[in-house]
Amino acid sequence: MPRLFSSIIALFCILGCATAEKPAPATAETKPAAKAESGAKALAPKDKVPGFSMTHNLKKDGAPNGETFVTEQEWRVAEYIGSGAVSVEGDMCVLGEGNDMTGIVWKGALPSMNYEVTLQAQRVDGSDFFCGLTFLYGKDPCSLVVGGWGGRLVGISSLDWLDASENGTAKWRDFENGKWYSIKLRVTPERIEAWIDGEQLVDVDTKDRGIGIRFEMEPVRPLGIATWRTKGAVKDIRIRAFEAGKA
Repeated sequence: MPRLFSSIIALFCILGCATAEKPAPATAETKPAAKAESGAKALAPKDKVPGFSMTHNLKKDGAPNGETFVTEQEWRVAEYIGSGAVSVEGDMCVLGEGNDMTGIVWKGALPSMNYEVTLQAQRVDGSDFFCGLTFLYGKDPCSLVVGGWGGRLVGISSLDWLDASENGTAKWRDFENGKWYSIKLRVTPERIEAWIDGEQLVDVDTKDRGIGIRFEMEPVRPLGIATWRTKGAVKDIRIRAFEAGKA
């Protein structure tokens, strides 16, 4: 009887093992993509930013086209390691908080001199720069930093290989999270100028100055916008190019 009982137990063990669910095959570990909030689709590096545009009056070679403005969708997600989510929500592009940076880069026609860039930007959440606008000054890239170095600095980076906090362009002002700010940048052979909500905060004489960018801005050159460990949003981006001396 004990031998028969042992045989029955063994039979049940064999049947149980045969019908148990097999484990899923091992797969290579992949890093999950950053997720957008509010149900918006998160985009991957190099992806086109669908539905987000810029208005400009540029010919294909970047020359001004008078008062003829067109709207094009040529923004791409910048290639940052540790980028936050990039998504489009209504008429704005949201740049999620990155580790360290998140950005978008323009792939369409571009001017290199005698032009203005205007846009609306806000710091949604965080405490550092929510608009690092990289642009062309002739053949050289340069950046306007809004809300950097702890959240209050506005300046040009870089001049003479120095950051905005060290090159004499720094201005300090408060920025409220969740509030839109109107930003305007003007580039001419003699000057780089910038205004926020109509107040001029940058006025740089570029004669004999070394123009450049910090290495962190490379993924958004020649024209792009980036944030630093901060969630930001931008909208209403516009370029107006003009003939020399006719700003």
